[in-house]
Amino acid sequence: MPSEKTLQKKRALVDELRNKLENAAAGVIVDYKGINVENDTVMRKELREAGVDYFVLKNTLLRRAIAETNFAGLEDVLKGTTSIAICNDDPVLAAKIIAKYTTEYKDIIKIKAGFVDGRVIDIKEVGELANLPPREVLIAMFLGGLNAPISGLANVLNANIRGLAVALSQIAEKKSA
Repeated sequence: MPSEKTLQKKRALVDELRNKLENAAAGVIVDYKGINVENDTVMRKELREAGVDYFVLKNTLLRRAIAETNFAGLEDVLKGTTSIAICNDDPVLAAKIIAKYTTEYKDIIKIKAGFVDGRVIDIKEVGELANLPPREVLIAMFLGGLNAPISGLANVLNANIRGLAVALSQIAEKKSA
């Protein structure tokens, strides 16, 4: 039986993990079995530089943290070695970086599941999320889509004015001739 001090530490860790899960934009649950230190260090460095929290934890601790959230669907994948990548800002970033390493280290790193905006997603959806363009590109595409109808209207109006100017110019040429 663990001591009261150990139990308090574990409770604090579960509370911290639950808060991270609830406040995250997205996250990816990963099986990392067999990764060597060098490859793990490279991956962790890239995740850290991108602002993604990545850590290895016991399935029981993650299971307890999940039990207090709406991510109950993740409990089924908590078998074997488990690590988690959580991003607070960009819902695509964690999935994009982890997916890159799953293709680079195929037999070592495998995606188990994920979550985005409070909803559990499966492996396929994590892959689709990873293939989305970065947030800035999506915003630019959205704004471009908003701008297109206005540009079209301006072109139509400009064409009508241009046509009127050409007609008036031709009338003026005929009168002066």
